[in-house]
Amino acid sequence: MTDRLVEDAPPDVAARPRDRSAHNTVVLVVFTAITNLADGVVKMALPLMATTLTSSPGLVAAVSLTLTLPWLLTALHVGVLVDRFDRRKLLWLANFMRLLTLAVLLSVHFSDGITIPLLLIGGAVLGIAEVIALTSAMALTPTAVGPHWRERANAWITGAETVCNEFCGPLVGGLLVAIGSAFALGATAASYVLGTVVLVLLVGRFRVPREANEQRESVSRQIGSGLRYVWNQQLLRLMALVLTVLCSCWGAWLALMPLMATTELGLDAREWGMLLSALGIGGLVGALTVTTVNRLIGRRWALFADLIGTLAMVVTPVLTTELWILAAGAFLGGMGGTLWVVNARTIAQYLVEPEMMGRYSSVARLFSWGAMPIGAGLVGLLAEIFGMRAAFIIFAVAVLITIPPFLRTVTPQVLAAVDEAKQRQIAAAGNTEH
Repeated sequence: MTDRLVEDAPPDVAARPRDRSAHNTVVLVVFTAITNLADGVVKMALPLMATTLTSSPGLVAAVSLTLTLPWLLTALHVGVLVDRFDRRKLLWLANFMRLLTLAVLLSVHFSDGITIPLLLIGGAVLGIAEVIALTSAMALTPTAVGPHWRERANAWITGAETVCNEFCGPLVGGLLVAIGSAFALGATAASYVLGTVVLVLLVGRFRVPREANEQRESVSRQIGSGLRYVWNQQLLRLMALVLTVLCSCWGAWLALMPLMATTELGLDAREWGMLLSALGIGGLVGALTVTTVNRLIGRRWALFADLIGTLAMVVTPVLTTELWILAAGAFLGGMGGTLWVVNARTIAQYLVEPEMMGRYSSVARLFSWGAMPIGAGLVGLLAEIFGMRAAFIIFAVAVLITIPPFLRTVTPQVLAAVDEAKQRQIAAAGNTEH
């Protein structure tokens, strides 16, 4: 597969000697696929296990919440951790936390001692482990993959996340839980073991080098410097703020659409499943075509496609009950989301210094993942007061408001500076090789 990657290398790499980027890209894609499949199974399995213990919707929802709430509570602190220590070792630490938690749940399950409080604690530990793993992986990528490979690596990694976390993970999780909760937990643990082994194959050093006499700042100061770093760079600040709006729209759509689809839109369970599939298929298509899209219309309009896609996703339920139009809106939302993720990650990896990547990654994830539950809560409140269609209209207006600042900030000149940073990194990598 590595040979195939080198044959398909971008034009500016064709004449370069083979480096570790192709090899590390394969390793990261395989690791991402394995661990995201396991994450998807966990996010399905734990709430299903909770339903066997209680009929309370609040308690079942709380188990699901523990898996995502750590992004709001721990992301910034984890960012400091990632900038202080070896990022591959932190990935191993995250997998060890997952394995230990699953081992405890398995042992208690065999003794018929599983309780809701134990699932809440286990979900919280697994959620924290996911924060460590995803932040470390995002910060590690620029070190593992050369500047000439990053767009392709980010596209394939995002594709693996989409397929395994959104498609295969929940499906496999449901099937495994149907066989037995112990089987689901055991298979998930085996996946994390395999992911841990795969990481051994990464080539390189993954700790930011520091001077021996360099004085380390306190955690609070480092968190503050990470937040200021993003805020003081106009492009990164704009992307973070726009992403907050877009992700809140995603949270709102995922929270309200099940009810709206089955009541006001008249869709049955099969049609609702088709609508969700359209969202995921759009994400996969975006990952497969992002390089071509960037070449045809440029990175600026590829990013802008997410604004249009998200707008289509939230406005179509207001305008029509036709399933194919609703599915088209979901498809555009999924595709635009992936185009944004790949390009935003690549831009950040060209602009952000290695010693700041952990904190930048944590801030970016905080804005995106943290906005989703906020959007979910806000759309519920708006729907109670104004109705479901009006709630979606409000989110559509929020997307429209982001368009003028996006067009003013994400200009060809600004993106040309990103390309210059890319070329400087390619030149520096070439000098290092020789």
